[in-house]
Amino acid sequence: MPARIIALANQKGGVGKTTTTINLAAGLAERGKRVLILDFDPQANATSGLGLEKQAGRSLYPVLLGEASLDAMIVETSVPRLSIVPAEVNLAGAEVDVPRMDRYLQKLRDAVRPLADQDRFDLIFVDCPPSLGILTMNALTAADAILLPIQCEYYALEGLSVMIRLVEQIRDSGANAALHIEGILMTMYDQRTNLSNQVVQQVVEHFSDKVYETLIPRSVRVSEAPSYGQPVLLYDRHCTGAHAYRQLAREFLAREQARRAHDASPAAALSDAPDSAPAPDPSTTPA
Repeated sequence: MPARIIALANQKGGVGKTTTTINLAAGLAERGKRVLILDFDPQANATSGLGLEKQAGRSLYPVLLGEASLDAMIVETSVPRLSIVPAEVNLAGAEVDVPRMDRYLQKLRDAVRPLADQDRFDLIFVDCPPSLGILTMNALTAADAILLPIQCEYYALEGLSVMIRLVEQIRDSGANAALHIEGILMTMYDQRTNLSNQVVQQVVEHFSDKVYETLIPRSVRVSEAPSYGQPVLLYDRHCTGAHAYRQLAREFLAREQARRAHDASPAAALSDAPDSAPAPDPSTTPA
């Protein structure tokens, strides 16, 4: 069965996107899945967060240009069954060079699909930069689905509405007609504040079952782990953040199992329809 390609994206920075990429991937690897992370952000935080040094020329940049193979860039990590294609600052050059090429939106898709079709990985996560530039557009064109981490703060719905519209545009344009929302993850949740609870309630009202039940809490240990080059699941396996990401991994796999069962049912072809949830009105965001 081909590996599913999941893009973790949000045009806003600081929402826990890379943290979620690393720790969800580690949680899934811990449960026996073979996972590959594509660090698609020139800041290379997923690379350093897994304890790898940034090396000149080792990124997806030459792969996008057709100058290197994707296989040659894959590196094993300290987490069993978890591999990564690292990044470094040269990846920023793709924003200039790739748009000059033919089929510029399909460059990542052309590179990663042959790998996904092999029996080498179960899941491929693409850690996108916090922008809506050419790298993010390539990731969304290549992905089967998008996972949206959003922070439990004031502008959450405004940022989410932008991403929902972008998914619809990519799907409607034909660049990736099958793209859909894998799930919406609420991060940096603080149960002591009314704001966190109100934001979660607003997102659930708009997107119901798209929102993961798991809430990722604010956690000092989660924030510390990248400086030690480890997922929090290894850095402090008993902290609240580690428990939350393990729970997310279980929920992710349960949804995956339900999706496969649905796809295998005879009625699936008749009932399937693209995501049609309306983009939320940012004016309803709680103050």
